[in-house]
Amino acid sequence: MEDLAKSDTWRVFRIMSELVEGFEALNNIGPAVTVFGSARAEPGSPSYNTCLRVAENLARNGFAVISGGGSGIMEAANKGAQNANGISVGLNIELPMEQEPNAFQDIRVEFRYFFVRKLMFVKYAVGYIIFPGGFGTMDELFEALTLIQTGKIRGFPVVLVGSAYWKGLIDWLKATVLSHGSISPEDIDLIHIVDDPEEVSDIILRRYRDRTSAVPQDRRDRSRRGI
Repeated sequence: MEDLAKSDTWRVFRIMSELVEGFEALNNIGPAVTVFGSARAEPGSPSYNTCLRVAENLARNGFAVISGGGSGIMEAANKGAQNANGISVGLNIELPMEQEPNAFQDIRVEFRYFFVRKLMFVKYAVGYIIFPGGFGTMDELFEALTLIQTGKIRGFPVVLVGSAYWKGLIDWLKATVLSHGSISPEDIDLIHIVDDPEEVSDIILRRYRDRTSAVPQDRRDRSRRGI
């Protein structure tokens, strides 16, 4: 038990070092959008190509693009940001199957702990864009919705790309979860479902402009200076 206690104590320092490294790496990237989706999406597939266009549009509008740093949709997000001369960020995670970082990252941060990486995804984001994906993608989706629903973070747009893919989930939320009283109608309204890449960017840009215009100029100036 004593050895375990020592191990847990030292683990705290490892966690602290990941937090510090993440904060220092991302502190000056400006407004960013985090993109999630399957690592299994092949280059040239519809989801991959749509993500490229979305990331390019975001970068052209001044947003940094953050992904999980791996293959598939993550690669498309980082590549699209670089194509448009934007800031491309990859938050890589150590996995037993050895996730390979993609080659399109301007800023690359390595994490051992999922929960620290998740903090970085949400802390610097002014929006989440969710492409078709599996358990990890669903995890990030529902964590963001929970944080917004409970007021733990300031609300931002959560955009699901691909209506055919997401329709079954949304129908279930409305027909079962909502009717059961487990969520409220306004919780459903937190989600946008979009197919057109330009519409994705428009939603993010419109909400960001609304958000910044509501903040007094002196507070925006202090925020830029890190006060």
